[in-house]
Amino acid sequence: MNARSGRRLFWAVSLFLCLAGFLVSLLTGPVRTTPADLARFLRAPDAIHTAIFIDLRLARAVLAFLVGAALALSGAILQGYFRNPMADPFVVGVSSGASLGAVLATLLGFQAAAFGFSGPGLLAFLSGLGVVSLVYVLSLRRGGFKVETLLLTGIAAGALASALTSFLLFMRSDSYDQAVFWLLGSFQLAEWRQAATIAPWIVLCLAASIWLARDMDLLALGDETARALGSPVGRVRKVFLAMSALLAALSVAVSGIIGFVGLVVPHWVRILIGPGHRSLFAASALAGGTFLLYCDLLARNVLPAELPIGVITAAVGAPFFLYLLHKKR
Repeated sequence: MNARSGRRLFWAVSLFLCLAGFLVSLLTGPVRTTPADLARFLRAPDAIHTAIFIDLRLARAVLAFLVGAALALSGAILQGYFRNPMADPFVVGVSSGASLGAVLATLLGFQAAAFGFSGPGLLAFLSGLGVVSLVYVLSLRRGGFKVETLLLTGIAAGALASALTSFLLFMRSDSYDQAVFWLLGSFQLAEWRQAATIAPWIVLCLAASIWLARDMDLLALGDETARALGSPVGRVRKVFLAMSALLAALSVAVSGIIGFVGLVVPHWVRILIGPGHRSLFAASALAGGTFLLYCDLLARNVLPAELPIGVITAAVGAPFFLYLLHKKR
């Protein structure tokens, strides 16, 4: 099988799994429903099944897909940005930083809104961007950076953000129940309003990343080579950094911390379809959305009580991260 046929097979399988995941999501929930119930609803909608299939289950599935797409795309951007397959929003501290901002906004009752973002969303974006910028600056060594320095700096920054989050919760223990959502990751509170808020930004970032994919390919050759080939390295790096932070912040703002999606999915996709970023960005978004859709199904069905989805993604991602760390050592 040649490379083009392999890519076509990947897209066909991914689209099939995505559609199958949505169908299973529509049929899975506390209220028992069958394919016949869904077929009758499609022929003659009624208020009860509209609430079950559309307002609850489909809204949750769409939000899970969007968050997975955002996290995987953010991870693909960061891996290309740092030229490091072990970089993702969780490992380099973006998710922890964004969660700190979201929890801070929740505890302070910050309600200012702009550009369709709530107060937690705004502070999540600002703190996530601040953390990843700090990680990058501290990782620089004479104009470059080392993988080990990047990883340790990101882990330290994420730990600091998590410590500050814990301190805030300790000082305001009466608000713990409101903030714990951000720490565990869940789609229990999914609404169409949330999906409608984040969807345009994810589509915009995906389109921009595909448009700038050639520049990312050039960055893989080194900054000096990229400049020599006509890429505006400084501006491109700032745009990619802002997009990765925005995508991670969007995810945290609606679902809390969900780790390792941005690490595992882009790496798998890169192995299957190759390193070209134009295809990699789009494929990572589709695969990431599909992956988190199935993780949400597992979170709902593994135990009688629903598991936080971050537990599922960590169970998959943490061993994979250890494998990568050992392989790159």
